Amino acid sequence: MPPMKLRRSSSPAQTLTTSSQDARVLVRETIRISANLASGPPSMPVIPPTMPESKNLRLGLVEDEFIDSSLRLICCEEIDGRRWKYIAENDSFGNIKKGSIRSVSLQTPLAPVDELMSFIRSYVVPEGFPDSVSPSYVPYMTFRALKHFFGGAIGVFTTQTLLTSVGVSRNRAAPGAVAMNWILKDGAGRVGKMLFSRQGKKFDYDLKQLRFAGDLLMELGAGVELATAAMPNLFLPLACAANVVKNVSAVTSTSTRTPIYKAFAKGENIGDVTAKGECVGNVADLLGTGLSIMLSKKNPSLFTTFAFLSCGYVMSSYLEVKSVVLHTLNRARFSVAVDSFLETGRVPSLKEGNSKESIFAFPWVQDSSIQLGCRFKDAFQDPGLYVALEPLFERERYIVTYNPLKNKVCALLKDQAKSEDILKAAFHSHVLLHSIQSSVKNQISSGKHYEHDSLNSIAMPANIESLVADTCNMVSSTYGLFKYKAAEQGWVMSESLLNPGRARLCQD
Repeated sequence: MPPMKLRRSSSPAQTLTTSSQDARVLVRETIRISANLASGPPSMPVIPPTMPESKNLRLGLVEDEFIDSSLRLICCEEIDGRRWKYIAENDSFGNIKKGSIRSVSLQTPLAPVDELMSFIRSYVVPEGFPDSVSPSYVPYMTFRALKHFFGGAIGVFTTQTLLTSVGVSRNRAAPGAVAMNWILKDGAGRVGKMLFSRQGKKFDYDLKQLRFAGDLLMELGAGVELATAAMPNLFLPLACAANVVKNVSAVTSTSTRTPIYKAFAKGENIGDVTAKGECVGNVADLLGTGLSIMLSKKNPSLFTTFAFLSCGYVMSSYLEVKSVVLHTLNRARFSVAVDSFLETGRVPSLKEGNSKESIFAFPWVQDSSIQLGCRFKDAFQDPGLYVALEPLFERERYIVTYNPLKNKVCALLKDQAKSEDILKAAFHSHVLLHSIQSSVKNQISSGKHYEHDSLNSIAMPANIESLVADTCNMVSSTYGLFKYKAAEQGWVMSESLLNPGRARLCQD
């Protein structure tokens, strides 16, 4: 009897191997389809691998939807951990349509509680917390908050008691009402101080501008306080407004005091410099108080006296901050240094660079010509220009362009960008701006009439592409020389002082 041939059933191991092969085929096909979508429309229609209905796979950029082959992935952007993709539409010839770019969010919106916690953290903890501070920061701030809580509670009773003791009124209701008005006035000032403290790092790199702005606010608050004499029925709102701006001024004065004294100290004598500086300030304050008491006895004109003293205060404040020589290159001093280097080939000295820094360029007023670390949608309206410029910056961790609609030079930072890359992007932005301004001047001198401050005349994409290509060659040969000459003059460069935006181009 011949042996019977039995049909063996597939073993679990063989089944697993077959499934693994199917999975690898599926992954390979998925990667191929994604690559085709990113590089352009495929020459032949791509048919996704078939799967059983129960295991149907849906590909796409947005949730589980298919992306049409006419859409092309441009880039991916990340801001504070949140990601976006920018896609554009191709025409029938495979070219990118102008004005077809749009952004797609890759995450669900934060819950209201998370949004609230993020908002609170921006006020009560420094940037980069907890890595940006020492471990003792949390217990110190905890006990400090408790101390101020109890101090504020005690202040309510002490203020009411003092006003009652000096005989504000004989009836029982008035002392409490007056005390409450006084407490509301002080409370409004504390709220203003807290809100303005969110400026954070601006006190480190734009301290001259903030110091001068704070002194202007101090005079504004004094003027509002004087206005209460003419409008006593509006005492509470005027006093609250005056206290808000004066407390904001106090924040700027306190926050910028130490960096300024540090610029004067040589060696480990910052404490001595600070103590002596405060002593000089207190002596001058006492002398000014004595003078005002003597003047008040002669009943001078309130408006004339205030105007005279305010002019002296503001002028003294301006000369005070102008006299400070800082070694760091913030945005204003960086602009002075780069412009001088591009025009003359030399970097200004510390004294010269500080003297040319504009004190009236307040940090909350955005620069109208250069935006560092901007978002993709603020830099590019035409996705074709981005595709053309991207190869020029393949070896860099940033991309520089010019947006004619916003009339700005924009620098986009990649997610791998370090301090050195941000500094180089800022330098490249100034070089591009200088090239554009030179082109405008050449066109004006050649007989073409354009507005002096308008760059739109050369804002054609092809011309911008060639300008950017020229600046890439220029930056590669001059950036190292600029750094060397800046260090030779004693300048200290730090990307944090340039205050770049948080947007980053990231890998898909």
